[in-house]
Amino acid sequence: MFILPAIAGFGILTIVPIVLSLVISFTDWNFLDGLKGLRFIGLRNFVEMWSDKWFVDSLLNNLLFAAVTVPATIVLSLLAAIGLNKGVYLKSPIRLMIFMPYVSNIVAISIVWGTLYNPTMGPINSFLRTVGVDDPPGWLASSAWALPAIMIMTIWANVGYNMIIYLAGLQGISKDLYEAAKIDGAGPARSFFRITLPMLSPTTFFVMITSIIHSFQVFIAVFVMTKGGPGSSTTVLTYYSYRTGFDFYKMGYSSAMAWILFLIIFLITFLQWQGQKRWVHY
Repeated sequence: MFILPAIAGFGILTIVPIVLSLVISFTDWNFLDGLKGLRFIGLRNFVEMWSDKWFVDSLLNNLLFAAVTVPATIVLSLLAAIGLNKGVYLKSPIRLMIFMPYVSNIVAISIVWGTLYNPTMGPINSFLRTVGVDDPPGWLASSAWALPAIMIMTIWANVGYNMIIYLAGLQGISKDLYEAAKIDGAGPARSFFRITLPMLSPTTFFVMITSIIHSFQVFIAVFVMTKGGPGSSTTVLTYYSYRTGFDFYKMGYSSAMAWILFLIIFLITFLQWQGQKRWVHY
């Protein structure tokens, strides 16, 4: 009785739409025509998308986005956690400052960073000009720099959350291990690679899985800052799927792309679960 409302809400708002999206992915449906517009076309959506330049570009952008943001976020989060885990002044305010972007509204963050990236009046390019850069990047107005600009903002926004996770992992490592290593003559570097990293491997495994999933679900930053442009330089699968369904009214094609995204995330996560046996130490 107590869990029934939660189960009912999850079923109606999550499970049912997932099942319906799978059914719709095998159709050619303009939802403005209602249910009478449903036309079954089999696997055509799944086949034709691979010859769609926008879909291929979106997939490549997603893969590049994940390949850059996930390692960078993990490394910076770990370094920040190690620094804060040691004796530093103002530890709590610094930790709060690093964590604050993660809990801030992503729309507001995207608007602020869009202003910072302004190629003519933005503070970033103004600073670059003062240090001698005559031709600073166009950032969001440049097809070469728009995606890296969103990557930088995403890394900055996500470091705080992963840092908190790593801090919890570091505080769970017994001090006896470091003391024993010090007695055996191990220096800071050796202790880091032989004790800290192996003992943090379950934490790293969790952070890696969640970061990869989030990197493939990036949407709001692209929607607010670039609308997928210039051209297709910042178009990712979630944004292209959204536009296909709600701007072009091709809901079947949009659902098919959503399921391809699900399969990609599922495959990457499955491979990570299989590979954890080699490097994760519990």
